[in-house]
Amino acid sequence: MQVVKKIVLILFTAWLGFLIFMPKVSLYNTLQEHLAKKEIMLNEEHIDEGLFSLTLTGVSLYMKGINIAHIEKIDIFTLLFYTRIEIENMVVDEVLHRRVPEHIEQIKATYMLVDPKVISVQSSGSFGVAKGEIKLKEKKVHLDLVKVGKIEKIQSILQKDKRGWYYEKNF
Repeated sequence: MQVVKKIVLILFTAWLGFLIFMPKVSLYNTLQEHLAKKEIMLNEEHIDEGLFSLTLTGVSLYMKGINIAHIEKIDIFTLLFYTRIEIENMVVDEVLHRRVPEHIEQIKATYMLVDPKVISVQSSGSFGVAKGEIKLKEKKVHLDLVKVGKIEKIQSILQKDKRGWYYEKNF
C-alpha cells in the first residue's frame, strides 16, 4: 500500500509542478501565431500570469486588419482536465451589430476531459442570458436564450421554437 501512495504522490506532484511551471505566455504566443494564419489578431495591453491562469486585459480583436471588438478582460484557467475561459465586457464594432450583440457582459466557456467532444458555454449581455454548447465532433454551436433582452438587431440570426429563441450554426 505504501508503494501505491508514493506513486500517487509522485504523479500528483509532477502534475502540480507541470501546471505551475507551464510556460503560459509562450503557449499564448503560439496561439497568436496560429490565429495570425487566419488573419485574426489579439492586441492586449497587459498579460498577467498566475499559478493556474493567464489573464489578458485591454484586448483589441482584429480580423483582416479591422478592429472588430474591444474586450476588457480575458481569463484563462486550466488544470489540464478542466479548462475555463472567461471573457468580460466585450464591445463589438457597430458594423457587426446585425450579426453579433453590441455588448456582451460575459462569456464563459468550459472544457472538461470527461466529455472531450463538448464545450459548455454561458453568456450574458444586452441580448439577455444564453446557455448552450459547442459540439466539436458535429461542428455545431447551439445556444438557447434563457432570458431574452434586446434582440431586435440580432433577431435575423436567431430561430424560434416552442421553448423560445435560440442560435444554431455549423462551422
